[in-house]
Amino acid sequence: MTPRNFGRATARFSASLAVLAALVLSAHAIATAAKAQEVFEVRETSIDDLKSVFATVRSTDEINARVRTGGTIASLTIKRGSEVKTGDVIATVADQKLALKMKSLDALIVGLRSRADTAKSEAQRQEQLAQRGFAAGAKVEEARAASQVAANALKSAEAERAVLTREVEEGDVLAPAQGRVLTIPVTVGAVVMPGETIAKIAANAYVLRLELPERHARFIKRGDPVIVGGRALSDNGAPLGSGAISLVYPELQDGRVIADAQAEGLGRYFVGERVLVWISAGKRQAIAVPRAYVFKRFGLDYARVRKDDGKLVDVVVQTGQPAKLEGDGDAVEVLSGLRSGDRLVRP
Repeated sequence: MTPRNFGRATARFSASLAVLAALVLSAHAIATAAKAQEVFEVRETSIDDLKSVFATVRSTDEINARVRTGGTIASLTIKRGSEVKTGDVIATVADQKLALKMKSLDALIVGLRSRADTAKSEAQRQEQLAQRGFAAGAKVEEARAASQVAANALKSAEAERAVLTREVEEGDVLAPAQGRVLTIPVTVGAVVMPGETIAKIAANAYVLRLELPERHARFIKRGDPVIVGGRALSDNGAPLGSGAISLVYPELQDGRVIADAQAEGLGRYFVGERVLVWISAGKRQAIAVPRAYVFKRFGLDYARVRKDDGKLVDVVVQTGQPAKLEGDGDAVEVLSGLRSGDRLVRP
């Protein structure tokens, strides 16, 4: 191939590459434009009639860590808000009388062990003499009885010391469950009696306790979804979490129905903290659109509507409560500005 022919071939190859690149860019631009022109047809749908109420974060179980033996609190290893696990030593109760009793029993056991050894040796000596015919049978029985009494006295003292050792071990106050310490009504140096409370522990299973007016009793049921607002709302007003009703109490209290709701992320809340939630109070017909089709401008909510002639018009809409649409995920209710049949274009 001559240099001139090689140059012509190279130029043709470069031109083909440029055409191919232009086609790829054109296809990408068409796909981007098509995506930007995604259309959502407005229609009425059945949504939950959400009502905003305040719920209180409660623990399913509040357990008291109690003292098993009386004495003086020697140490506390917890404070309010501490996380504990089942079996952790949270306090130590000491009793000086137990230490004195322990020393007394130790000395008694030493003496009884020596007496038991002496009585046993005497019984063995009398048996040996009886075998040779130098001791009476009554003397042998008397020695055996004395040895048995001394051995039983030693066992009794050792058992009493074991009980005392167990009482000393029970001076360690153990956490009855895993959770967070709510209150500690005692301090180091306080005198406590058996059964007194050292700390109140809230188990890690937290729920939202709702108190609703009596009229909600016919709507609310187990499994109903709830939307949790959390401690704050995000910039777009979307709720932070969701959950479901886990228990509806069968008794009305002061004209209110009590219900518990399970939700994720409650472990970071304080027990007793009030949280804004939305619950369903029935179904109603409304207009709901995906949140992505609503945008803000100058502090107002807008939606971009495509007219029959293809023109795009931005209309002001009034948004309401958050809603859920099948297949569209997060959505918002539109109170005014749109009607059924409008076609929205994603901005």
